[in-house]
Amino acid sequence: MTPSADVRPYHHGNLRTALLEAAERRLAEHGADGIALRDLAREIGVSHAAPRRHFADRQALLDALAISGFARLDERLRAAVDDAAADSSSRMRAVASTYTRFATENASLLDLMYTSKHRPGGEAILEAAEAPFSLLSDLIEQGQRENTLTREDLTGSATVLFASLHGIATMINGSFVPAAQLEGLTDIAVSQFLQAAGPAPVADQR
Repeated sequence: MTPSADVRPYHHGNLRTALLEAAERRLAEHGADGIALRDLAREIGVSHAAPRRHFADRQALLDALAISGFARLDERLRAAVDDAAADSSSRMRAVASTYTRFATENASLLDLMYTSKHRPGGEAILEAAEAPFSLLSDLIEQGQRENTLTREDLTGSATVLFASLHGIATMINGSFVPAAQLEGLTDIAVSQFLQAAGPAPVADQR
């Protein structure tokens, strides 16, 4: 009797989660091009057809991985807000520090998250991205209520702040800047934003 070409089980206790975890490991080691459903099935120990119960194809898996990444980022940022002091400046520093740590700890995943949300058909990823980045707008509005941020339209300043934070993480990921400088550079970026967007200095009346 000829043995079956694939005798691995079809079922798995939590196949979807296992596939995403295995895909993230391969993403970090080999990039998105190194991810294949058949290889992931072999790694997990299920039949090559089993992953299609959850992901129609490789792109569906990558999209789910990107959405999961934004959900994790959102969870970490909101936890940072909850742990920080109640004022907007403290919360903004906590969010900035958490973002740059996430970006340097998950460089390949973050790259996938950003590139995926701009591709045709990436609407669900774009929607998932709105949650974590709405935090910055919320903190800016809080700062305006506290009169620590006084410009009426801070969209441009907020964009510059995010670009600074993402740029810091990108330079560290590319080994252009030592990782030991992450916290210091993040703090400088937030301080410059708060200074530029805060109340104008009171003129010396002497």
